[in-house]
Amino acid sequence: MPVKRSKRLVPALVVGLVLVVAAGAGYWHFGRAVAVPIVEAVQGTVAQRVVGPGTLQARVPVTLAARITATVQQVNVDIGDEVRRGQALVLLDDRDLAAKRGVVGAQQTALARNVDAAKASVAKAQAELELARSKQQRDAELLRSGFVSQAVLDGADAALRAAQANLDNARATHAARAAEASALQHEARYADAVLSFTRIVAPMDGVIIARQAEVGTTVVPGSTLLRMVDPATLWVAMSVDESVLARVLIGQVASIRMRSGEVLPGKVARITHQSDAATRELEVNIAFDKPPARFAIDQEAQVSVDTGAVAGIAVPMTALTRDREGRQGVLIVVDARAEFRPVQTGASDGRLALITQGLAAGERVVAAADGVKAGMRVKAFDAPAR
Repeated sequence: MPVKRSKRLVPALVVGLVLVVAAGAGYWHFGRAVAVPIVEAVQGTVAQRVVGPGTLQARVPVTLAARITATVQQVNVDIGDEVRRGQALVLLDDRDLAAKRGVVGAQQTALARNVDAAKASVAKAQAELELARSKQQRDAELLRSGFVSQAVLDGADAALRAAQANLDNARATHAARAAEASALQHEARYADAVLSFTRIVAPMDGVIIARQAEVGTTVVPGSTLLRMVDPATLWVAMSVDESVLARVLIGQVASIRMRSGEVLPGKVARITHQSDAATRELEVNIAFDKPPARFAIDQEAQVSVDTGAVAGIAVPMTALTRDREGRQGVLIVVDARAEFRPVQTGASDGRLALITQGLAAGERVVAAADGVKAGMRVKAFDAPAR
């Protein structure tokens, strides 16, 4: 009998212990007043920001490519080098082109002599024409005086016409030689231009970001040799959802957080007008106030654009919580107890959130809702200054 009685006593003790623990827990959570930070919901302002991912890009990327078929003879720069406008970057083998230019130069010299000879022929023909004209006039006077016959004057007339034809021929020859010289001069300019293609120079100040040519490589027209950018034109291509586009304006202040952790100031420089049909996002370009000293094209970044402030009833972000049904709300203080109140939120700056529905100005709210349950007795202690 004592054994049976002891077996009945153990469960009773366990039940009693559970009840005591439950009662203690209930008192701890609902009977004892817990000190929590309590604030009043007041009218305030929250800075609106549009946040989105982006990649570092160059507004003016430059690709230096070959314009002729040749062998790379010398590469004077490497990736990361800073270059100045007009600096020689790559030299191509120019022996064939230089030889061709030499041939054209020799032809120009020979043709210049031919032009001079044609010019001298014109001068000679001009002198012969003047002499023939003078003789014809003299024979005409002598014929009127009866000193010469008509046949003599006819001979003088024929000589004058022959001298005129000779001058016309000399002038035509000179014009032809001059035209040949002009054509050869154009050919020489073309040869000089092609020869200049063997010397690749920097079109602007910048930094080399890619090198795709090595000494001994044979390149063809269009072959990429180098890529460079101007660091002053760096910006971040930010993806912005269509729903917030109306809030983004050119000139708005932005904060750019690079993947390296560096945070740099910037401004909205350009807003594109082409949206992606799949993501419903479009590109907004954020220019740096001062470009980063070290960078990598296509480097990831996170951009926050300040789009102004919105006024309304504000509470700390830490005051927001959710009930068992997943509804968002706050814990208001009624008769020294926390009471869950569902609310709808608007803009937030990460520290304060605007309540658009469910809360009135002046109502007392638990400022730090984490760990506080609806129905608990609470008492206030000073909350940190907001």
